[in-house]
Amino acid sequence: MYDRSVQFYDALYGFKDYDAQTERLTRFIRAEYPDARTLLDVACGTGKHIELLRRDYVCEGVDIKPEMLSIARERCPDVPFHVGDMTDFHLGRRFDVVMVLFSSIAYVKTPERFDLAIDRLCEHLDTGGLLIIEPFFDREHFWTDRVTANFVDQPELKITWMYVARKEGEVGVLDIHYMVGTKDGVNEFVERHELGLFDREQYETAFRRNGISLRFDPDGFCGRGVYYGRRIRPLE
Repeated sequence: MYDRSVQFYDALYGFKDYDAQTERLTRFIRAEYPDARTLLDVACGTGKHIELLRRDYVCEGVDIKPEMLSIARERCPDVPFHVGDMTDFHLGRRFDVVMVLFSSIAYVKTPERFDLAIDRLCEHLDTGGLLIIEPFFDREHFWTDRVTANFVDQPELKITWMYVARKEGEVGVLDIHYMVGTKDGVNEFVERHELGLFDREQYETAFRRNGISLRFDPDGFCGRGVYYGRRIRPLE
């Protein structure tokens, strides 16, 4: 995913109000863990959340796509960014807040990799630390056979991207068709996004295994809801 669209990522998601969402996120962290000072953003993408969060926290970021992190490093040259898969990264230190936003947890795809990812996130969470995850749809609520279309209309960049949501077994599949227009011409390509459909029971089991009591806010920061909890059990 994002192999060809990475250069347009910020334009594709230009509809996201990062300022408002990050303000809500910051208020949330202050309410849940007022003493938090350090923050790790996993699947940080191009660093737009970190760009705002670094005003209040000492931040680091992890993402599986080096191309994403190249953009993030230009945006936030003073922030450490690390290439890593959320199921097996190891930074050798722990943070007050560890988070995965914008439903990126779904890209682990399978229940086995989901469990590995939660374990790795918690491995980097200090005792008393706050884990925050914005979920994707679960199996019951994933919409299928629905056409979604989005548009970018900038002076030098026009993009139409659309897909029909399908379910293949326990995985949601989005074959996203892009038509990109620049001064050099119009190009078309397709990217396949395969997303795991994890339910509350899976979150509860994984959180509990890591000494976290699961809580859920149905609104979250952008309407996707959020699973969260403090890690009370001492690290081994």
